Amino acid sequence: MIRPTGAVTFLVTDIEQSTRRWEEQPDAMRAALARHDAILRQAIESNGGFLFKHTGDGVLAAFSVPRAAIDAAIAAQRELELPVRMGVCTGEAEARNDDYYGPPLNRAARIMAAGHGGQVIVAEATAAIVAGVDLLDLSEHRLRDLSRPQRLYQVRAKGLKETFPPLKSLNAALGNLPAQATSFLGREKEVKEVAALLRRSRFVTLTGVGGVGKTRLAIQVATETSAGEYPDGAWMIELAAVRDPTAIAHTLAAAVNSQPSQGQTVEH
Repeated sequence: MIRPTGAVTFLVTDIEQSTRRWEEQPDAMRAALARHDAILRQAIESNGGFLFKHTGDGVLAAFSVPRAAIDAAIAAQRELELPVRMGVCTGEAEARNDDYYGPPLNRAARIMAAGHGGQVIVAEATAAIVAGVDLLDLSEHRLRDLSRPQRLYQVRAKGLKETFPPLKSLNAALGNLPAQATSFLGREKEVKEVAALLRRSRFVTLTGVGGVGKTRLAIQVATETSAGEYPDGAWMIELAAVRDPTAIAHTLAAAVNSQPSQGQTVEH
């Protein structure tokens, strides 16, 4: 199989809730995964794709022709029994040994993670250059670690499920968190540690000298956890400019658009 180079279309897949399935039915999952792997390989290779990596419960494949990647995804979804979510994105990537590196591959993975089992989500970069594919415009979505919103499309085809819950993007989060102008890279460990602390305690304080990125880290943790874990959202409230302690309650209420009931004060 010839490895695609230059402008590459990536197909990234993953089994939804695979950890739970492994815990509850390990023997059935083992057999189902073997069939899953065979179906994906057949669909990818029969459409001229290059399967270059397995990620436990998913695969990464590269295609020279964008339409071929979508055709492979459709063919696989028609045969798969497990709930597999798929992401497709096109762009210039660096080929190194038997692997690839670059923004299109990262975007394909983030797009896939926003989807649901049985769903094929396509990036705008791919949608703009394919013809003859029924694509449902899902509008723009903010995805984890990507600095700009991504316009996404759902593939519709005979034999594929059409109705899904809203994408698991950062759009779903309520609140007033500011959009970040750049990707938050290199501090994934700190994000996970703070998120874990937040799950164990109702109050977490980040301390350190000025300029080390405490606010940026707090915003990133809030952004990543609010969509899936806190249905009422995450809110950023600036207290540095509040000099009067009695005004803190009013500042908090104003930030979350809360009004006291008749006969009550903000403090009560």
